[in-house]
Amino acid sequence: MAESGRALRADGQRNRTRVVEVAEAAFATKGLAVPISEIARRAEVSTGTVSRHFPTKDALIEAVLLTVLERLGVEARALAVADGPGPAFFGFFKRLVLEGTTNKALFDTLAAAGPDSDLKSAVASAGTDLMAALGHLLVRAQQAGDARPDISVDDLSAILVGALAMQAHSSTNTPSAHLADLATDTLRAHP
Repeated sequence: MAESGRALRADGQRNRTRVVEVAEAAFATKGLAVPISEIARRAEVSTGTVSRHFPTKDALIEAVLLTVLERLGVEARALAVADGPGPAFFGFFKRLVLEGTTNKALFDTLAAAGPDSDLKSAVASAGTDLMAALGHLLVRAQQAGDARPDISVDDLSAILVGALAMQAHSSTNTPSAHLADLATDTLRAHP
């Protein structure tokens, strides 16, 4: 649906989808500073088309974040019924760390998120849903004896933020995969 509540024509919906996809890729690699004109150029639409769908850059950023968070939430919920609760949890958590350390927009947003965040309720809700799905994966892994029983969703959130901060401030340019391995290893139950 368009922001005004009217359904978009097929070409309008294609343009909106294309702008979000291009913006997601641009923000992921370059961060949130990518100008709207660059996104429009890459999406092969006019800046007016971008502005019709997203009156402000913040509206576009929110649409991109909502898309990413919803996609990750769907993935986590699908893993909730997978065989092997431990591998499902650890694989998904590692994916979150990797996504956060390589996706500059997601990192910038997670770093800025907090009680005083200006994120729209839909983005905040999608983030809450994602953490709830991650929590479900954690509980399954704990019940299977694969994950430490003393870990909570709040702990997972703190570990994610810490891994993201470590990557951002690393003077040695530590590979993201190494950080993801370190993060997941701290969560494993040890005999």
